[in-house]
Amino acid sequence: MKRHTLGVLLLVAAALVMVPSPSAAEVPENPTFHKDIEPILQRSCQVCHRPNNMAPMSLMSYQETRPWARSIRNKVEVREMPPWHIDPKVGVQRFKDDPSLSDDQIATISRWVDNGAPRGNPADAPAPVEFQEFGAWTMEPDVIVRSTPHTVPAEAGDWWGDYIVPANIPDDRYIKAIQTKAGDLRVVHHALTYAVTDPDAPLSDSSNDAFLNEYAVGKNADVYPDDTGRLFPADARVRFSFHYHSVGEEVTDQTELGLVLYPEGEEPDKVLYSRQLAQAGELDIPAGQVTRHDGYQKMYLPGKLTAFQPHMHFLGSRQCLELIYPNGSTEMVSCANFDFNWHIVYNYEDDAAPVYPAGTTFHVITYHDNTEGNRGNPDATNWTGGGSRTIDEMAFAWLSWHDMNEEEYAAEIEARKERTDDE
Repeated sequence: MKRHTLGVLLLVAAALVMVPSPSAAEVPENPTFHKDIEPILQRSCQVCHRPNNMAPMSLMSYQETRPWARSIRNKVEVREMPPWHIDPKVGVQRFKDDPSLSDDQIATISRWVDNGAPRGNPADAPAPVEFQEFGAWTMEPDVIVRSTPHTVPAEAGDWWGDYIVPANIPDDRYIKAIQTKAGDLRVVHHALTYAVTDPDAPLSDSSNDAFLNEYAVGKNADVYPDDTGRLFPADARVRFSFHYHSVGEEVTDQTELGLVLYPEGEEPDKVLYSRQLAQAGELDIPAGQVTRHDGYQKMYLPGKLTAFQPHMHFLGSRQCLELIYPNGSTEMVSCANFDFNWHIVYNYEDDAAPVYPAGTTFHVITYHDNTEGNRGNPDATNWTGGGSRTIDEMAFAWLSWHDMNEEEYAAEIEARKERTDDE
């Protein structure tokens, strides 16, 4: 279970505290730690790389950072760190809470290392940044719902099952942000949550429930765009639908769901939806091969796509989202390289989020790498297919969107055209 022992590294996106990025500038000729490197670390690295936190080393001071200089250069040059896997050369590039480094920032780090990683003048150091405590909510929930404690044996097959617990929300309320926190990162492969309105709902069937949120390793919180939300019905209970796996020691997990709610009686302008869309169907991934699978989902109303989250397992290497418009033209809106340790939601900036007309098809293109070159591959000699186990594969995207009417769609297109003309 080596992949899951990396749980100490899996909350950067959930714990991310963004520091404003400095304005773009040319790469300094002689960068120093305090003047040029420390601000980059504050913005994109120190949220995890600090004492008693999830990363394996602290980067809070020059003394702590200097021994890792070459490793830092190597990781940022290939964009493994910070964990943000959107292809910077494809599609939309404006996202909320984007910790990735610019080309100039990467070049600055590389030049600093090549020049011997000088410290520079401590007087040039930026003011320290205050970060949240490890494991803290990234937003302040109005309501926290806790699952029934579940004990995972030290040695056992994967376990799938549900618990239904009260939420104690007596009135209809709309959700503006939602986050699921695993009690023990090592054993929770994923957890889905639903609002349950049927008092006699069976544990084994969630088909009549309203989907709320998905958690997987490395998943960050879902913060909905302004004036959008999802209804939590009065007196609904919460279904936690789990996939647990054993890690060599007995572990008891209690996972939490945090909800930030609109004020009582207030309704957002738009209802936001999040779904598993464009399932690729039957997967056939032969040993020693890289494969492609395609999934499609037609949208019958105009809308705005607010977030893209690829979903695969160990063999997943890359996923792209293309829009196929009713007239047959296409637009590639996002591609992301995939790392199973980081199930990141890529939330588009509001005025950059893709909008589409009625009849548009979401085309999800998924690549799996079943070769020895894939470091996450548990066994490159075995055929792999689709399934729910950790060692099986999946190929779909979690997509978030809200519908629009024709007038709203036309107005959005015109507004974007005017902004483009003004630039």
